[in-house]
Amino acid sequence: MYDVIIIGAGIVGTTIARELSKSNAKVLILEKGIDVSMGATKANSAIVHGGFAEKHEALKGRLCYKGRVQFRKLDEELNFGFKETGSLVISMEDDKEPLEKLMANGIKNGLDDLEIIGPERIRELEPELTHDVKWALYCKGAGICSPYEMAIAMAENAIKNGVTLKLEHQVTGIEKDGDVFKVTTDKEAFQGRYVVNAAGVYADEISKMVGVNNFEIFPRSGEYILFTRGTGDPINTVIFQLPTKYGKGVLVASTYYGNLLIGPDASDEGGKDDTSTHIERVAKIYQQTKALYGKINSKQFIRSFTGIRARSSTDDFIIEETKVKGFINVAGIQSPGLTSSPAIAEMVIGILKDAGLEWEDNNDFDPYRKPIVTKKPLQPLKDIKEFIELPLGSKDRIVCRCEQVREDEIVDALHRGIRVKTVDGVKRRTRAGMGWCQGEFCKPRVIEIMEREYGEKIDPGFDIEHSGVNRVQKSDLLDYLKSLEEE
Repeated sequence: MYDVIIIGAGIVGTTIARELSKSNAKVLILEKGIDVSMGATKANSAIVHGGFAEKHEALKGRLCYKGRVQFRKLDEELNFGFKETGSLVISMEDDKEPLEKLMANGIKNGLDDLEIIGPERIRELEPELTHDVKWALYCKGAGICSPYEMAIAMAENAIKNGVTLKLEHQVTGIEKDGDVFKVTTDKEAFQGRYVVNAAGVYADEISKMVGVNNFEIFPRSGEYILFTRGTGDPINTVIFQLPTKYGKGVLVASTYYGNLLIGPDASDEGGKDDTSTHIERVAKIYQQTKALYGKINSKQFIRSFTGIRARSSTDDFIIEETKVKGFINVAGIQSPGLTSSPAIAEMVIGILKDAGLEWEDNNDFDPYRKPIVTKKPLQPLKDIKEFIELPLGSKDRIVCRCEQVREDEIVDALHRGIRVKTVDGVKRRTRAGMGWCQGEFCKPRVIEIMEREYGEKIDPGFDIEHSGVNRVQKSDLLDYLKSLEEE
């Protein structure tokens, strides 16, 4: 019997679990995927938003800033990668009113680090932007992080502090008998006193299992382009265009590790699992960005990807105990869900306590999780050639030459309480395979280590690359852009 069963191991579910591990409650996370962070958490903008864009009347507007201010401390404890860069909302128009409205809304939401700046100050912050930029709203405390690393860190730390994680357990039914829930998966059934539904795009379907159908989730896809490491270095802040009814617009940012990231667009067509990318959409994102940042180079493209946002029919976060006592919905967590996640977790703990969860502090709680990899400058290949050529098992052997990931780092990632069953899982934890060649060199080397450590065969075809998802490649984009020039 568990005190709390959490359905979903994205950033929201894992953060709630970690918060609950500060108590002596017996907690279980159920996740249908082969790993944590397999939904929107591994495919988003990786932005720690300021908190000015969402209306104060909306729950997401009130939670964003409360979550944002916790990131520095969380990163010090969990080492997932966070950097406070500041953000700019750019306007090409003389009219400052839209920016003034955003600023006023941000102040309502509690922000104290906003200002509207003109061309000269914008140039100081972002010298590479187009000279047509007139005004910008500057938020000093916004930043970037590594979202899937954050969810992995949350899960590892929660497990260390007593939480149980069951991967590849898809929930198929929920029944309540008295004060006890029976949650059935495709593998087995579990009992719990409280259920927290953090199932992302499937949260509406999980909710309907207990007869609560007062909302729907509509998937909204957003496509991105990622460029090789170092391409993000000229970008100092997170750069947004003025928001529209479809979201915050195409952004330009550096990832935590220095890759230029542009996107997303927004489309309400497609299903909850459709993470393919499309040449017309990718090319449009590229062209929109080119108008703002002229030094973008399509030849440095390494990957396109799609994230599916869990947009609710209420167009807001849904965080509440339902009419079924003890069943708590945490649904519709689209942007700024990542930024809000620490505040969402706190809110859910409050709801659980109000619902009757007896809170007893875990006196052995350890907030610290050591990093797997640390951000470091890449060395010239000629300087590391001897380490790349070392045999399996050698001290200091470099497995991934692009990102210069060592064998001991991969071994460490495999033994942290979560069994890593795919090469993609290793990639998200260590960056092996995230470089220029996208794993062509290191994939068999990673598999070799996994098979040695786990004593079983690893299926190289299980990766997302072989799952039927179609992704725009660099050659597709180059050919398409050339065809547009020839028209």
